[in-house]
Amino acid sequence: MITKRIIPCLDVRDGRVVKGVNFEKLKEVASPVELAKYYSDNGADELVFYDITASAEGRALFTDILTEAARNVFIPLTVGGGIKCVADFERVLSCGADKVSVNSGAIANPALVKEAAQKYGDQCVVISADIKRVGGAFHVFAKGGREDTGLEAIEWIVRCVGEGAGEVVVNSMDTDGVKGGFDLELLEKVCNAVDVPVIASGGAGKTQDFIDLFQKLPKVDAGLAASVFHFGEIAIPDLKKELAKNGIIVR
Repeated sequence: MITKRIIPCLDVRDGRVVKGVNFEKLKEVASPVELAKYYSDNGADELVFYDITASAEGRALFTDILTEAARNVFIPLTVGGGIKCVADFERVLSCGADKVSVNSGAIANPALVKEAAQKYGDQCVVISADIKRVGGAFHVFAKGGREDTGLEAIEWIVRCVGEGAGEVVVNSMDTDGVKGGFDLELLEKVCNAVDVPVIASGGAGKTQDFIDLFQKLPKVDAGLAASVFHFGEIAIPDLKKELAKNGIIVR
């Protein structure tokens, strides 16, 4: 079994970290720079930053907060939100990001994944898919979960990986913030469809949810969560100890 990663996610709106349920009812949590440094110092393997309203508002992703955060953390940083073209990749990477996550931008311009992968390498391009069950099918949503694209999720992910995406973040809108466990059904379908690292997002409520994730779906590379870390319900060092006790290899 490969080493599993634990990744806190910072959803940023108007310069503050926020968190909601099913992508709605957002509450302010903290300063993204302070929170990023805290996680970097307390066992997180990577960090994900999302500017969650950039695409919906049609603007560029924040850069001042990102630059300051990158100066204060010493673990890989993935950044997304409002990424529409290769120039956006360049801007975010120049601010200190290690990887760039794209969702709505790739839906609007499917050639973006290939262009970015050719210029910066597959390892730099992360496809982030916001997925929800619609009429018994898995649909991809755009603009921070506001718009149903009608795209079938597994086919879309396979296509993006074929174009050069080196990693996939599977955001289950059905389990987001509910704290009832990860969306194992959806994640299994994705893991069986692609051969790149898959990051599970949406649904973590307790330590056992991470244990179940990695034991039931050993192909999943990482567990991503927000509120359980932000509100101190799970401490990452304690989580890693429990994972190790259950035979799950962590850093």
